[in-house]
Amino acid sequence: MSAVRGERYDSSGLAEVVTQALDGNRRAIARLITVVEQGGQAARDVLARVYPRTGRAHLIGVTGAPGSGKSTLVNEMAKAYRRQGLEVGIVAVDPTSPFSGGAILGDRIRMRDVATDPHIFIRSMATRGSLGGLARATADAARVLDAAGYPVILIETVGAGQSEVEIAQFAHTTVVLQVPASGDEIQAIKAGILEVADIIVVNKADLPGADNAAAALEAMLDLNSVPTRLHHGRHLTAQPPAGDGDSTAQHWRPPVLKTSALRGTGVPELIDAIQAHREHQQRSGFSRLKERERVEGELREIMSRALLGELLHHLSAAELEHAVTRIVAREQDPYTAAHVLMAQARLPQDKKESTEYR
Repeated sequence: MSAVRGERYDSSGLAEVVTQALDGNRRAIARLITVVEQGGQAARDVLARVYPRTGRAHLIGVTGAPGSGKSTLVNEMAKAYRRQGLEVGIVAVDPTSPFSGGAILGDRIRMRDVATDPHIFIRSMATRGSLGGLARATADAARVLDAAGYPVILIETVGAGQSEVEIAQFAHTTVVLQVPASGDEIQAIKAGILEVADIIVVNKADLPGADNAAAALEAMLDLNSVPTRLHHGRHLTAQPPAGDGDSTAQHWRPPVLKTSALRGTGVPELIDAIQAHREHQQRSGFSRLKERERVEGELREIMSRALLGELLHHLSAAELEHAVTRIVAREQDPYTAAHVLMAQARLPQDKKESTEYR
């Protein structure tokens, strides 16, 4: 397997590693995730080989503010799924320091109860500057685990706060954690991250104020209810997708649950709610709608990165530095400078329009 090293790999060696990973070999799975984290042609080759085997796992995102107990709750959720006889993949994302560029990757320390279970695969990764709570390779790592046969994949985000909503674009079910005394009712109402929740969990429910926090969240959901439309996570659509025609069944109101991850209480109820949400998605047709939206968003993101890479490839460091200097000196605004640089790069007109800032 030594042939697989970022851009330097032997195609037959890569194919062998992929075959072993698809057969459940943990070392091979770890190597493939390393390749997709490194990016480049090797990563694209890996994803092309494993993609036909994906789409079977239930992707569950767990997000919330730092200190809300995400890692401990994921640990308990993994144990609950194992008691059901299911294998579990875990992708835990840690923040990268903007100063040193390093990351502690300490989430698995809180998952020591399951770290040695041969039927649970844990992978920690750093954001490496990505915003929205996920690393750029998070989705690709989850695809490798999906293809390797893990039916449940738990994705723990960084914990960036109110704006950490990227997980809702990828996960099938998004669990948002809140804790008692994390803010008053107004804080609960304005927290944008709650708008993407499929399930809301008041964790550390053994602390004072848990009942009040749950009541405030229930009130927020009542205020946000729109009876003439169907609200589902981050989707708000006037017409339901093709389904069984029962509009009542197609409406999903995020339940508010209370858990104490440290004591393991409330976790079975959370697992039941996650399963209920999954069944609702499949029954109502929202799963197909969300899959199309996710694929379109990802395709646009990939093309945007590719176009930006091509643009920078055709620009010299001196040209870019000159543009930055002019902008800093207020001799030129950033939008004009961008169009000048694109003209200097001699990109086709359609690519110029695709990279225009909006």
